[in-house]
Amino acid sequence: MKRIGILGGTFDPPHIGHLLIAEEVRVAQNLDDVWFMPSHEPPHKQKANADASDRVEMAKRATAGNPHFKVNTIEVNRLGKSYTFDTMKLFNQEHPDASFYFIIGADMVEYLPNWKHIEELLELVTFVGVKREGYKLASEYPIREVDIPLMDISSTDIRTRLADKRSIKYMVPEKVEIYIKEKRLYESR
Repeated sequence: MKRIGILGGTFDPPHIGHLLIAEEVRVAQNLDDVWFMPSHEPPHKQKANADASDRVEMAKRATAGNPHFKVNTIEVNRLGKSYTFDTMKLFNQEHPDASFYFIIGADMVEYLPNWKHIEELLELVTFVGVKREGYKLASEYPIREVDIPLMDISSTDIRTRLADKRSIKYMVPEKVEIYIKEKRLYESR
């Protein structure tokens, strides 16, 4: 049975923290692949700053150097708010020979009780939690914990730096930085 990690997010923009999380979980959980899954409109966040097509392209550029990383556009193609339950139900139908591991930060672990159909979702996917500064990995739900090096990088901080015309070098992969500059993304707030 194939073991697939799912790393969902806005990826607005994707950064090296995302890549580090994906690789650390892939190795620790012995996953065959990790699918980066940009959302069109996440249910728990405000709308993304960059268009979905730009975020997908940046995710593709960010993951291009790792043969175990793929970009899956199911939620972007769905439009509107996407719920993990609906996506994982579909993945399980389309890939009956796979087991799925949904990777979430500690901030989302705390939010799990609010997820749509959480009890049914637990039957479709194994949750893998990674530490995040200021949050605990404690949950009433079964979570596999993976220790990763803590890195205080966020997409929000990157967007702020770009709007303030400050460097983001080494915070995002070079191909992502080039794309952001070419498209003039995040230049103003």
